[in-house]
Amino acid sequence: MGEMVTYRGDGGAVEGYLAVPATGTASPAVIVIHDWWGLVPQIRSVVDRFAEAGFVALAPDFRHGEPAGKPSEPRQLLNGPQMDEAAREIAVAAEYLAGRTEVAGKVGCAGFCAGASLALWAASHSERIVAAAAFYPRLPWEGMRPEWSDYAGKDALVHCSEADGTSTDPGVQAVRRAIENAGGTCQLHDYPGTAHAFFNEDRPEKFDLRAATSAWARTLELFRAKLG
Repeated sequence: MGEMVTYRGDGGAVEGYLAVPATGTASPAVIVIHDWWGLVPQIRSVVDRFAEAGFVALAPDFRHGEPAGKPSEPRQLLNGPQMDEAAREIAVAAEYLAGRTEVAGKVGCAGFCAGASLALWAASHSERIVAAAAFYPRLPWEGMRPEWSDYAGKDALVHCSEADGTSTDPGVQAVRRAIENAGGTCQLHDYPGTAHAFFNEDRPEKFDLRAATSAWARTLELFRAKLG
């Protein structure tokens, strides 16, 4: 359904996977932030699913074509300079989407693992991003000092796995308080018995169909309510 596109970023050309609803009607947009594995087929399938649900969806390639390497890299992707650069790229992606003729309405952001942390943070970096859905985010962020002052009137949704400590995890609670203190809303949902990456059907040892179905439905509910 989708295709690779190239657009201008702060540091030059940026590539991403874009999918547009088949209806031909101008629609709200969603930025999909991949996990440490990169722009793999599973992430592209999420983009396609958003398009099928009525959203123009784009997944920027934050690895710039480089494959994932060592298992230690999830933590490495959370250091300050990398996250700062990725946050700027997300803001550029939001502007790119807003300029496309297929897009009408507002922009949301959905992410997974490290990308979920970025999705939450991105709403404070771009005025265009008004809602964020985070699937099992990696929190807290070492080497970062995230600012949440621009979250007023915006909405966040966090899907918490049991393996990550559920919504009682101190990092999740710190983010919830920060978003709410900034004037935003933050919904937390727990998925009992789930592993980290429970939404990823390409990892059968982690995938949980019931939890994934529920998390997807809640994400669509948020975006349909806030982006239209």
